[in-house]
This record gives sequence, C-alpha cells and structure tokens, in this order.
Amino acid sequence: MKKLSIFIGLVICGSLSVNAQQAPTTQYNANTRFEQMGTGLPTPNTFRTAAGAPGRDYWQQKADYDIKAELDDTNQSITGTEKITYTNNAPEELRYLWLQLDQNVFSKNSDGNITRQSAINPTNGSSFTTLGNLSGANDKDYGYKISAVKDATGKDLRYTINGTMMRVDLPAPLAKGMQFVFQVDWKFNIIDLKSVGGRSGYELFPKDGNILYEIAQWFPRMAVYDDVNGWQHKQFLGQGEFTLPFGDYKVALTVPNDMVLGATGELQNAKEVLSATQMKRLEQAKTAKSPVEIVTQAEAEAAEKGKPTGKKTWIYAAKNVRDFAFATSRKFIWDAMQVDVEGKKVWAMSLYPKEANPLWGQYSTRVVAHTLVNYSKRSVAYPYPVAYSVHGSVGGMEYPMMSFNGARPEADGTYSEGTKNFLILVVIHEVGHNFFPMIVNSDERQWSWMDEGLNSFLEGLTCLEWDRNFPATGIEPQYITNYMKLDADKQNSIMSSSDNIIPGTFGPNAYSKPATGLNILRETIMGRELFDYAFKEYARRWAFKHPTPADFFRTMEDASGVDLDWFWKGWFYGVEPADQAIANVEWYSIDTQDPAKQKAMAKADADAKRETLSNIRNKTDIKQTVVEADSTMRDFYNSYDKFAVTDADKKKYEQYLSTLTADERKMIDEGKNFYVMSLKNKGGLVMPVIIRMEFEDGTFEDVRIPVEIWRVNDKEVKKTLITTKKVAKFKLDPYHEIPDIDTSDNAFPKEPAQPTRFQAFKQRGFGGGGSNPMQEARKNQPTGVQTSGEKK
Repeated sequence: MKKLSIFIGLVICGSLSVNAQQAPTTQYNANTRFEQMGTGLPTPNTFRTAAGAPGRDYWQQKADYDIKAELDDTNQSITGTEKITYTNNAPEELRYLWLQLDQNVFSKNSDGNITRQSAINPTNGSSFTTLGNLSGANDKDYGYKISAVKDATGKDLRYTINGTMMRVDLPAPLAKGMQFVFQVDWKFNIIDLKSVGGRSGYELFPKDGNILYEIAQWFPRMAVYDDVNGWQHKQFLGQGEFTLPFGDYKVALTVPNDMVLGATGELQNAKEVLSATQMKRLEQAKTAKSPVEIVTQAEAEAAEKGKPTGKKTWIYAAKNVRDFAFATSRKFIWDAMQVDVEGKKVWAMSLYPKEANPLWGQYSTRVVAHTLVNYSKRSVAYPYPVAYSVHGSVGGMEYPMMSFNGARPEADGTYSEGTKNFLILVVIHEVGHNFFPMIVNSDERQWSWMDEGLNSFLEGLTCLEWDRNFPATGIEPQYITNYMKLDADKQNSIMSSSDNIIPGTFGPNAYSKPATGLNILRETIMGRELFDYAFKEYARRWAFKHPTPADFFRTMEDASGVDLDWFWKGWFYGVEPADQAIANVEWYSIDTQDPAKQKAMAKADADAKRETLSNIRNKTDIKQTVVEADSTMRDFYNSYDKFAVTDADKKKYEQYLSTLTADERKMIDEGKNFYVMSLKNKGGLVMPVIIRMEFEDGTFEDVRIPVEIWRVNDKEVKKTLITTKKVAKFKLDPYHEIPDIDTSDNAFPKEPAQPTRFQAFKQRGFGGGGSNPMQEARKNQPTGVQTSGEKK
C-alpha cells in the first residue's frame, strides 16, 4: 500500500489527483470507435426517416394469388396454375415483372449446385447421400416446367428464365396505382428430402410405404420491388432465403382423399373435407385447456393401411401474407387448441406422424400456444387466425402460419433430453418466425440476421419463460466466444450478405452472434425497460412493411435515447473480439500525518523486515552477544526508540490539523482505500466494464462502468475505486455479461488455472455413453410400469 499526500486546496472529483497539471498525452489513444455512423448509413428520405420509421411517402407493392394445384402421390409431383394480380404502388412505371423460381435451385445445372464447394474427408468419410450428390447418382429432373405465361385475356406473354428468376415482359408500362393480372402454369417434381435435403419436400416411410409432404417454395412467387434495391432478384443459391411482397391468397389443393392437409390461412370448405366427428372435435378444441386430437393416432394408423378412393380439394384463404405453404399426409395425427393472444382467440395446431409420439403429442401444440403469447407481448399481437407446427424430415423451417420442425423420438418412443429440448426450441424458433420475417418483413436474401438473429433472441427469452432452467445458450455471451476467437479471415461480419457467409459459420454469424448482441444490449448496455420499449416500437413501426438494417438501428436509438452507433459498428460491422484484462492494481491510502500512526506502522514494517531466516536462527544459536554481556558497551542508542512519538511530532501534527476544514479532516479520518486499476482492451471490441470487488470480510460490491470509458483511449485506461473495506480480489465480468474470449487475466491477484482432469479406471468398457436415460430407465422397469413423466 502506498501513502498519498494531500495538497490543501486541490479539488478532488471522483479520483485523487496529486497535481493540477494536465495529464500527459500518453494516457490517450485517438480512435473513431465512438464517432457517429453518419454516411455509413443510407441517407434518410421521405420513404425512410432519420428516426428509423417509414416516411410519409413510404410505399410497397402487393401481389395477390389465386392458385389451383394437384399433388400426384404416385409420382411425387405437383401441377398448378396461378393467377397473379400485381399492384404497382411505386412512383415509377414498370415495364417488366420478376418472379422467383426457387425450385430451379435443385436442377443439376443451377448456380447453387455448380458453385457449391465439395471435398472428400478421408478421416471422417462421406455419407452415401453426399457421394450420390457429387457423382450425380441422386440427380432427378428437378426444377420448374413452365408451360404457359398468359395475360388476363389468355394472350401469351413474353418471358425469360434466368436461373432461379423469371422476367415477364409487360405488353404496356404499368403506371403507379395500376394492376396487372396474368397467369402462370407450371409443374415440378418434389424433392426427396432424404437424398437431396432442403427446406421442403417429401419423406417416405419404408415400413408402411406412405409419404409425408412438407411443401414450400412450390409456386412461382413475385420478387420484391422497393425503394432500396428496385427489384430484389439476386439468384437463390440455397443459403440466403427469401424476400417476398405481401398479398392475399386463395389456394385450392387437390390431394388423395385419405390425406389430412394443413396450410397457411383458414380452411374455407371444412364441411366438404372433414368428417362430422372431426368438426365436432374442432368445436371442443375451441374451449379446451389442452390440445384435442382432431385426428387420433388410431385413425392415422388405420389410414396408413388403406388406399385412397378418390380425391379431395382443400381450399384455403389468407389475407396479408407474404407466402403460402402446406403439409399433407395420410399419416398425420392432428391436434389443436385455441389460445388467447392479446384478447383474440388463435388456433394452435400440430400435424405429426405416429413416429413423433409421445413427444409431439405432449409438447408441440402447447409450445405453439406459448410462443404466440410471448412473442406478441414483445413485438406485435399475432394477427393471423392459426399457427401450425408440422413434423417431418425438415429440421426447422418457417412460413406464414406454418412451420416444419424436426425432433423425432427413438423407434421405441424414448428420447434424450437433447431431443426434447430441441423440439421445444425449434417449435418456438420456427413459430416465432411468424413475427420475423413473416410480419416484420425483412430481406432474408441479403440480411439473414434481421430475421434469424432477432428471432433467435426472442426464442431464448421465450424458452426461459417455458422453463427457467432451459439451456438457452444461444443468447448468452459466454457461448459465442469460440466463434469470436476465430481469425478475422475465418469469420464474416454480421452485415455480410447471406450467401457470402463462410460455410460452417452460418449459425453463429446469423443466429447466435446477433441474438447475443441484442441480449447484451438488453441486460448490460440499455437495460430491460429501454430495450423492450424500443424493440417493440421497431416491430410496431415495421409490421407488414419492409425494414432495412438502418431502420432497425435508428429505431432502437430513437426510441431509447441511447447512442448505440459504437455498438452497431463493433458488433455488427466488425469481427474484433472482446477481451478485457486487469493489467495491474495499485493500492493507496491517505497519509494522515498522525505521528502515532505513522511511527507505529514504521515500527511494524521494520520488525517484519528483521524476521529473516538468519535472525530467527540466531535467537537460539547465539547464546549471548557482547552488548548483552557487557553493559559498558551500551550507550544512548541502545535505549533510544526512534519509533516513539515526541512532543515535537505532536506539535507539528496539531499545526497541520489546524489548517484543515471539517470536510478535509473527515476525509482523512475515514481511512478510505484508493485502488487504481489499469484495464486493458486486448481484443479491440469495446464493451462496458463490470468489476467485482471481493472484500476481506467475505462481502462484495459490483461496479458498473459504461462503455464510454474507452472513448479517448480504446487500448488501456485507469480507474480509481474508493472503498472503506479492504479488497482481497478484483474480478471482471462476474455475471458473464460480455463475450470475453480470454478470462485468464480477469482477476487480480491472478487466479490459478483449473487443472485438466482425467479418469482413472481398471478396465475400459464397451458400448454407448448413455445419452438416452429414458431408454435406460425403461429397460430396467418391470413390465407395464410407466416411466415418470411419460404419457401413455
């Protein structure tokens, strides 16, 4: 501990200064981390304001669809015709329209297939599916067969197909406020999900020979034309998802008459396609507290064994949606319940085969209902009449009112905790996508994080409201550190275009890092109240519109009053990691100039220094010294106590005290400790500093320092902390609030590293690792005894 002398008349503000001169410039490091983004964001205009809201002249296009399609269950194909009514709300006229032909990405000569990197891993091997795709053995005639493009009078329209895009040339310019009606006829083979993989397709169940269809990106869809990009007709390469205009849909889907079908929107002809029993069960489900089976497992199993006797046409209608998807199979169990969402009754429904039970029957629909309620309170009230969760081979995919979700139990009905947690997580995530991007309609092709990141953030909060012990690691800073440790050339910034994100890093880049960033804003930088208000305002402003990143950034600042430009630049535009360190701590106290205290401490220090090993041994080894044996060898100094307080010392101290004010004397009497911390920003990414002081008496105190401490030196800063009690240890980030990639230097004094542990054993066993405790428990149960928590 060092003593500080007080200079009378010196103003003390927060930390103790020892002179009034300007600090040397070596304490500063000029940087631009806290400069405003300025021209880094698009210039505000009458379409999109500087506050992040839609401007007075904001506009967007509309595309309405009337589709008639038939599923061929024998050949796994779909044939359809669609009438599109396109409304031009742009201030300029249009001479052509662009449509998206997403199925073309599966053709063997597509840009997505040709440009996809591929290699053989000799260590881990390759699956037959991968080898088949590489060799062409899995090739099938995938992609659209466009048979006609006609105007409302039946006249052929000129069209040009460019990969996954199709341009339709208009016979005359389409002026603002005008509509153009045209028809497209098409057919395509449905993707075999097992051999090809994808966001939609079919799954064959070999045991019973039946097929489950999850169908999306299945009809030619209008591209978006807006004030930012003009036409968004970037090719679909397989990773960057979809950008679509809103519209109204009427869709008639013809399938074998023994299949159950769910789709975007409301069923218009329920009495024609449902039995009286099913209609009655739907009525019961309206007031049920738990899901009601509309189609039971026994009924689904009976349908599996039968054959269709004809066809049924299911007619659905949906208002103000950006897309349409459906699922159908004779294998489907169907359960449903209604949930109150902000005063409105909404259907929560699930479709799944018997292979999904018992897990799906217990959880899926309940999780759908939970998601609708929680997302609505954090964004906008769910506006649609229904939300489905469908189980098939698609691991997780989202569409308006429809979601395709994985998580299948073992064949014996048991499942691991990981499978259960994945089901809860994926249903929340995919149903949550109804809000982002199905309602807040961002450009997925360009900005994956705007829907995946925001949705993953809300997913984490919603998982924790389902179960406070849920492993919602996707929003916790400590779990993104492995990604942020990567070299700068091994990761992209969040603001990268979807298709340019390095393979293998799409998850952390588009999902976890933006979600974690939002959680840091909410918990550490803005606080929950300010964040929640601003986030909800963003959703309100941009519901049923097309926001950009700048609209999000600006709204979050505008509605909270918090300057976040430094955060957007560092977290979203940059790839630097966070890595803070305590370089050193210097301990000071005020020199009271009290001679009694001063000399007592000096004596204690001198006595301590005399306790050397030699002196300790000499106490016994030297029996008697000359001075001890012969008194004539003693003089004044043998009895003089230089640590004794003299009258002169007392007088000088009293004179000093007389010069002090009452406040100055109080400061001295308090005996405060002054700890000067040297903090380093080793990673580059600036973050707030959270310090825990652990005192000698076992208590602690947390100090929170805003990020602006780094504004004039982004590499190293000093901060003086003043305490009454003595500090035993300092720790950075005690609550894991920032993603510090190296915590070994976050404590002072430095803590020893944890040992690497190993197992001691007599003999290696054989077999698995017991990842499915339910299955193990069932094996050990007497016949007929039910495992705790299982539903029969």
